[in-house]
Amino acid sequence: MENFKKLGLSAKTLETLKIKGFEEPTEIQELVIPVILKDETDVIAQAQTGTGKTAAFGLPLIEKLKKIGKVQAIIIAPTRELVLQVTEEINSLKGSNKLDIVTIYGGQSIDIQLKRLRRGVDIVVGTPGRVIDHLNRGTLNISEVKYFILDEADEMLNMGFLDDIEIIFKKTPKDKRVMLFSATMPDRIRRLAENYMGKYTHAKTKTKLTTNLTEQIYFEVNGRDKLEALTRIIDIETKFYGIVFCRTKVEVDEITSKLTEKGYFVDGLHGDISQAQRERTLKRFKQEIISVLIATDVAARGIDVDNLTHVINYSIPQNPEAYVHRIGRTGRAGKKGTAITFITPSEFRKLGFIKKVTNTDIKKEEVPNIKDIISSKKEKIEADIKDNIQENKNKAYVEWAKSIIKSNEDKTTEDIMASILKLAYGKELNEGNYNKIKPVRERGEKREKIKLNGKSRLFIAKGSSASIDTKSLIEFIAKKANVSKKLIEDVDIHENFSFVTVPFKEAKQILDVFSKVKAGKKPLIEEANQKRNSNGGNSRDRNRGRSRDSYKGNKGSKTEGGNNNRRNSKYRKK
Repeated sequence: MENFKKLGLSAKTLETLKIKGFEEPTEIQELVIPVILKDETDVIAQAQTGTGKTAAFGLPLIEKLKKIGKVQAIIIAPTRELVLQVTEEINSLKGSNKLDIVTIYGGQSIDIQLKRLRRGVDIVVGTPGRVIDHLNRGTLNISEVKYFILDEADEMLNMGFLDDIEIIFKKTPKDKRVMLFSATMPDRIRRLAENYMGKYTHAKTKTKLTTNLTEQIYFEVNGRDKLEALTRIIDIETKFYGIVFCRTKVEVDEITSKLTEKGYFVDGLHGDISQAQRERTLKRFKQEIISVLIATDVAARGIDVDNLTHVINYSIPQNPEAYVHRIGRTGRAGKKGTAITFITPSEFRKLGFIKKVTNTDIKKEEVPNIKDIISSKKEKIEADIKDNIQENKNKAYVEWAKSIIKSNEDKTTEDIMASILKLAYGKELNEGNYNKIKPVRERGEKREKIKLNGKSRLFIAKGSSASIDTKSLIEFIAKKANVSKKLIEDVDIHENFSFVTVPFKEAKQILDVFSKVKAGKKPLIEEANQKRNSNGGNSRDRNRGRSRDSYKGNKGSKTEGGNNNRRNSKYRKK
C-alpha cells in the first residue's frame, strides 16, 4: 500500500483499501487524490471510463468529510446505473466511516428518497432531473455544499443535461470546490469550467483511450443484413460475451426479440425499461447468465465489466467520442477484445471521420462465411467431447453405448458415431440456419442521382429522433402515397433523416404526394442525389441535426493507432 500512502491517505483508509484488495493506485488516482486532499484548487480530471475515477474523488471525500447530517457533497452522474455504481463504490470504500450517502434518481420511489433526505445525509449522488425535482420541492438543501462533482461530464453534454447542471450550480454556495470528471474535453465542457470554476488543476492521464488489446474492424453491410452478420459473428466465436450498441430503443427491442427467438442468451437495456428489470438484467449479464447485451448508449453507462470479448456497433456511433466510449469497454485488464462496427454504404464517410479524429486504424474485413462458421462449431463440439472423455464421468452411459453397438453389429463405429452426431447436432450444424448476405454496392459509381436497377433513392427529412423505425417509416410512406409496403426497400435511418429505395414509378408517386408535405421550407421527401446520399445528408440536414456533423475533434481524445498484436482473426480481410 506504499504508493497509496504517498498520496496522503490515512492509515484507516489504507486498511480499507487493503481489505478490498487494492494494491496500486491507477494513474488518475495518483494525479487527482493529492490535489483534492490539499484543498487548494478545483479539479478537471480527464480519463477514460474504467480507470478508477470514482475512487479518485471518493477517497478524498471520505478523508475530508465528517458525519453532520447536512449535504456536504453532491455528485451528479448522467444515468441511474452510474449513480448506483458510484454510491456502491463509495460505500465500499468508507469502511467504518459513518457518512450517510443517498442516491436520488428517476425510476425509484420518491417517497423512499424523501424519507432518507429528511433523516439527514452527508453525500448526495443523483441524476440531474431528479436532483432538480427535489430542489423545486424544497426537499433537498445544497446551500452548504463543500464539494460539487460532475461525473462523466462529456456524456451529460451528449445527453443534453448541461442546462440542468447550470441550474443546480446556481443553488450551491460560491466557496465550494468543483470537480469535473470526463473522458474527453469538448469546447462546451471547457466553457462550463470557465464559467463555474475558479482556479483549477487539469489532470489528464497519458493512457490512450483505446489499446492494442482491442482489435478494431468494420464490416460493410446493407441495413437489412445486419442481424444476419451479428448472428454469424456470435456463432463463429469460441466464446462471445459482449455488448451490442444500437441507436434507438425500438432497435434494441427488435434485435433482442429476434435473437431470443433464435435461441441466444440475450437481453436488452434502454431508457423505457423499469429500474427493477434493468438491475436484474445487469446482474444476469455480469454473472454471464446472458452472453449478449443489446443496449443504447445511455442505458449502457455505468456497466463496469472487464472481461468482455466483443463490442459490436450495430449502429454507427453518432460521433468519435461515442465510438471511443463504446469500444473502451473491451480490451480491459490485460484481456484481448474485438470491436466491430457495421457500416452501410451511406455511412462510409462518417466512419472515415471517426478514424481521422480518433487516429485509429479500423480495418475492413468480411463477415464470416457459412462454411467457416460450421467448421468453427465442429471444432467446439470436438473440444467439448474430448474434455468430457477426459473427465471420465460417462459411466452411466457405458452400458447404453455397448447396447447400441451390439444391436448395430452390421454397422461400423463411424456409422454409429455419425448417427449420434447427426441426432445431437444436426440442427445446429445446418447451413440453412443462415441467410444469404447481399453484396454491398460498390461506391464510386458516377451518377448524378441514385438510380439502381430501375429504382430511385429517396431522402426523408425525419429520423430516429422523431421516434421513427423501419416498420413505422415504411407504413407511413406506403399509407400516405398509396404504394405497396413490399416495394419500399433498403431503409437506412439516421438520427435526423432517413433513406429508402423504391421503383421509379412508385418514387414519382411518393414525390408527388409529399411535395405538399413540408419539413421547414422544403418537401419532407425528396430524391436523394449522390452527394447527399454518400455524405449522409446535405447542408440543410446538418442544420437540423448539428450533433452529427458539428463535432470538433480535440487532441485530448486521440486514440492509439493500429493494432500491432492482433489475434488470428476469424474475419477475412478485404
